[in-house]
Amino acid sequence: MSGKPARGGLRKGLTSYGDEGFSLFLRKAFIKGAGYTDDALERPIVGVVNTGSAYNPCHGNAPQLIEAVKRGVLLAGGLPMEFPTISVHESFAQPTSMYLRNLMSIDTEEMIRAQPMDAVVLIGGCDKTVPAQLMGAASAGLPAIALVTGAMLTGSHRGTRVGACTDCRRYWADFRADAIDEAEIAAVNNQLVPTVGTCSVMGTASTMACIAEALGIMMPGGASAPAVSADRIRIAEQTGAQAVAMIAADLTPARILTPDAFENAFRVLLAIGGSTNALIHLTAVAGRLGIAVDLDRLDRFGRETPVLVDLKPSGQHYMEDLHAAGGLATVLRELRPLLHLDALTVTGRSLGEELERAPAPFAQSVVRPFADPIYAEGGLAVLRGNLAPGGAIIKQSAASAALMEHEGRAVVFDDLPDLVARLDSPDLDVGPHDILVLKHIGPVGAPGMPEAGLIPIPRQLARQGVKDMVRISDGRMSGTAAGTIVLHVTPESAIGGPLALVRSGDRIRLSVAARRIDLLVDEATLAARRAELPAPPDASAERGYRRLFLQTVTQADQGCDFDFLRAGRFDHRVPRGDEA
Repeated sequence: MSGKPARGGLRKGLTSYGDEGFSLFLRKAFIKGAGYTDDALERPIVGVVNTGSAYNPCHGNAPQLIEAVKRGVLLAGGLPMEFPTISVHESFAQPTSMYLRNLMSIDTEEMIRAQPMDAVVLIGGCDKTVPAQLMGAASAGLPAIALVTGAMLTGSHRGTRVGACTDCRRYWADFRADAIDEAEIAAVNNQLVPTVGTCSVMGTASTMACIAEALGIMMPGGASAPAVSADRIRIAEQTGAQAVAMIAADLTPARILTPDAFENAFRVLLAIGGSTNALIHLTAVAGRLGIAVDLDRLDRFGRETPVLVDLKPSGQHYMEDLHAAGGLATVLRELRPLLHLDALTVTGRSLGEELERAPAPFAQSVVRPFADPIYAEGGLAVLRGNLAPGGAIIKQSAASAALMEHEGRAVVFDDLPDLVARLDSPDLDVGPHDILVLKHIGPVGAPGMPEAGLIPIPRQLARQGVKDMVRISDGRMSGTAAGTIVLHVTPESAIGGPLALVRSGDRIRLSVAARRIDLLVDEATLAARRAELPAPPDASAERGYRRLFLQTVTQADQGCDFDFLRAGRFDHRVPRGDEA
């Protein structure tokens, strides 16, 4: 038993008793109680994050993935050590999974730091888990590699292919409009989620999977394989083996998640018609590494990066179709002239080298050629104006063309309880050309910025056949949703942002072409309303995590991270301008 100073493997991060030799001796004594030999304990250690949970069906295949990862680690000569962290599911987290994303990132970071490991495999899937893990791993600084659980397969309802969760929203809207009855909505409920795994459309989970691969922090081909496929298991084994290789190469997140990598990720986000949520998450991950996101430059990216992927909600197909079409490599090939091909990946090779190694392209109809996109610009557009001086986002590829240039009368809901109480009232004064406005669902206001930006069409209008209206909020919406919806209005209403000043009857003008969202009320009236606003909520009246959240959460343009978790200095801005 050596008393030499601790370094890697089991010697890493020893609890200090004033005698390092004794600390290692004690650690080995306890771990040997689990049946480990000295030979096993001398190997490099790969931590394997287990986010399996009975409350998280998106991670229902976690046990199989963990076994495959362990197999890969062992085959490569490492020692796998599984450990749990928080698991967050969108539909089972109250008040919203976004409220818990930062807590999960802290849990991930601190468990990586606290336990002896030389590299870590991050098994995530459902919307906020992947960004939480990337945020935590970026801060921890240990070699890290992402592995997603993968998308579920699609189901079938009365001969129609269906999948979560764009079709969930479509059928529910039909039910609200009395177009289908209770028997049919119950029947479709059994078919929308036919297997474990994440949503089968280009929602936030699928978007973050593609983003992780584009960043280079995931094995090539790792984004698209379905959760229940053999491909997914093989990718898991490869991930475990690559984690061992990353140790000797010291492939830390800071070496992979560079400004070049983030610019590649933004190109992919725009080209896949990805979730608006991904912009917040990318901003948060970048913020951990001292990289700021410039929304105006991102919008310029959007004007030259078309939507190429024909997946719901912007198109017609599902994630299993993207996998059959060659996965993200097919997209990256079309974007090749716009990418930083020398960006480093977890394999130790560049993105360009990985594209050369990818299987040869073949005829398919899911990913369009660059010259023949499904939408001429990127999926997202950044809006400014007196209603959103800090910026707002619209998913233009999933919006109605007829509403992209629109002026209408505001119908305002003060918060979610007000929305629930009045939206379906027959007395609600609302018409099809009005603009629905929902306040107080931002990071502080809700709290946690819930996915309530997809305000339902009022029942009286839904029954008349109205399918879309302009809707504005300081909240988010699911990546699976579609509609002419303005989101992430910054600063939010709860802290006195201009959205707080809007009243029913005001006129609002949306111009996506001009990238504007404006409240058509004179400044004198707005100043008088501003003087009447109540003080922001007093976080000191709260306790525990809620108090921490309210006191430190940043706005959407800074990723809704906690201010004390962001980097101390910012040396880069992305996308870059002439300095790139």
